Amino acid sequence: MQAQDFLVELGTEELPPKALKKLAEAFLAGVEKGLKEAALEYRAARYFAAPRRLAIQVDQLASQQPDRSNQMDGPPVQAAFDKDGNPTKAAEGFARKCGVSVAELDQSGPKLRFVQAIPGQPAADLLPGIVDAALAALPIPKRMRWADRKTEFVRPTQWLVMLLGEQVVPCEILAQSAGNQSRGHRFHHPDNITISSPSAYADALRKAYVIADFAERRELISQRVAELAAEQQGTAIVPPDLLDEVTALVEWPVPLVCSFEERFLDVPQEALISTMQDNQKYFCLLDANGKLLPRFITVSNLESKDPRQIIEGNEKVVRPRLTDAEFFFKQDKKQPLESHNERLANVVFQAELGSVFDKATRVSNLAGFIAEHIGGDSTKAQRAGLLSKCDLSTEMVGEFPELQGIAGYYYAKHDGEAEDVALALNEQYMPRGAGAELPSTLTGAAVALADKIDTLVGIFGIGMLPTGSKDPYALRRAALGVLRILIEKQLELDLNAALQVAIQQYGERVKADGLIALVQDFIFDRLRARYEDEGIDVAVYQSVRAVSPVSPLDFDQRVQAVQAFRRLPEADTLAAANKRVSNILSKADGEVATAIDNALLQETAEQALASAVAAAEQHVAPLAADRQYQQALERLAGLREPVDAFFDQVLVNAEDPAVKANRYALLARLRGLFLGVADISLLG
Repeated sequence: MQAQDFLVELGTEELPPKALKKLAEAFLAGVEKGLKEAALEYRAARYFAAPRRLAIQVDQLASQQPDRSNQMDGPPVQAAFDKDGNPTKAAEGFARKCGVSVAELDQSGPKLRFVQAIPGQPAADLLPGIVDAALAALPIPKRMRWADRKTEFVRPTQWLVMLLGEQVVPCEILAQSAGNQSRGHRFHHPDNITISSPSAYADALRKAYVIADFAERRELISQRVAELAAEQQGTAIVPPDLLDEVTALVEWPVPLVCSFEERFLDVPQEALISTMQDNQKYFCLLDANGKLLPRFITVSNLESKDPRQIIEGNEKVVRPRLTDAEFFFKQDKKQPLESHNERLANVVFQAELGSVFDKATRVSNLAGFIAEHIGGDSTKAQRAGLLSKCDLSTEMVGEFPELQGIAGYYYAKHDGEAEDVALALNEQYMPRGAGAELPSTLTGAAVALADKIDTLVGIFGIGMLPTGSKDPYALRRAALGVLRILIEKQLELDLNAALQVAIQQYGERVKADGLIALVQDFIFDRLRARYEDEGIDVAVYQSVRAVSPVSPLDFDQRVQAVQAFRRLPEADTLAAANKRVSNILSKADGEVATAIDNALLQETAEQALASAVAAAEQHVAPLAADRQYQQALERLAGLREPVDAFFDQVLVNAEDPAVKANRYALLARLRGLFLGVADISLLG
């Protein structure tokens, strides 16, 4: 079967830069889906995307569908004809459905059958529909109309190229008739250009000052920006999203170095970087110490004969924005950071939970409590908690919301606060996302934990539990943050005690009954997915959850120990034995004693087990107390043989009630050894 290259290019007004890559990828996926559904084979497909065009190139596309057959089964032959051999209504109905006479049906099998041969259609006839469907399925939140047309697309369309080999595929899509005429760069080459074949597309556009390949443009920008930054003795900040957006803004990228006055460097560099990246789409430069240089890189969309004019234009545009940031910073420093709490007393945190200042007061007290328990400085944690929300009412954060916490750090330093107090004002929001940075100081960790626990208790306490995908107060993220800080920073905290303090501070604002258990369960529930991501079986998590540790760090240490225990050859047997013991004890009449009467140990196997349990208790209890859980379980693995012998040779439910009760006590002591770490009966 013959194969030819295929090209479709839709020309438009400037497409939304943040969505360009996503649109191009979806366009490619839609075309490939259509080709596969039509059984049109091809070697490879790729997309091109630039500000004024979306294009797909398919290599070696089959010029025609393969022939295929469609088989339809009808009624059984017995029911299709009467005793005289005449067709029944069932046979006639099936024939009508197939569009043939009864005589043309296949009667050789148990059922009537009709096999229809369907010749393959030419690819040229199918491609317009495939492209149209792919464009219609693009993820466009809001489509627009233009002129007096009813056609809708993300932007008004301007031209359409559709070639199969060297031949135009005649069609009309989105108000454009297909041809072989594309357009070059809006300024360098505004005239139409002829695309002679799909394989000539990229080179033809390149000659017209358009690099149509998104990935190629992106790499060119990345490399040139790095080179220019090195020439300035710096490194460029190149966030991937910003690089994608800049790539989507230009057809012929020309990076240029610009500068701004050094006096602006007195402003927090995060504010300068934020305004240059977010508003102007510039790449900022840092020196070897991570400090902002008074230079930035802009990416022009043309090769100017006088690039200095472009540079000066960008410097002129950025100056007012930097001046604004400078003004806000100077205004904020005129008053102490703590004074902003007065304004926060009138800002609602949550209607039922009080003001933002109320929250800061609660966070201060709770942070002091937490700091005492994690080895931090209670006084500093309380101070940081009291200042924690102050920067929310500053001019800087009002203009740059993403600087909350960061602005607080600079203002606290200006006011002479201790370094870790100042750092805590930013670290309270850590981790800001999955895998993000954790607080570096104990003061910061205490405030971060207090802030998250206070929010969890307050929102749960008024009954606003997250449901499904709705979590407006980011409670799941707060719970995960609590876990990450405590586990990854190896901080010991009794979560139950911290929750009690948090609830007491709210007083009658929250419903305290059952609230500790509710919040604690919610937090520990987050661990399940965490461990699954780490490849730890859910049964391990459940075995630890069953013994209800109150410290996330303790919980994690037990989980790691049980995970290691599962790899031991004795693990399965001991898990099964524990399950058997659990079932036996659950059927006991009344409370099971734990004291063992050695005089009632009649069988050799039970005497051996009692001795082994007593010896294990001497060694395992200290290990468990020191949280050496893995060593404790390894020591308990040595009980496998006496446990197996006991169940093989001893009848637990002896006729003598005293002997029976004594054997139950022995099993309870055995089970208690394992429950000091986890309920391994759940591993079976």
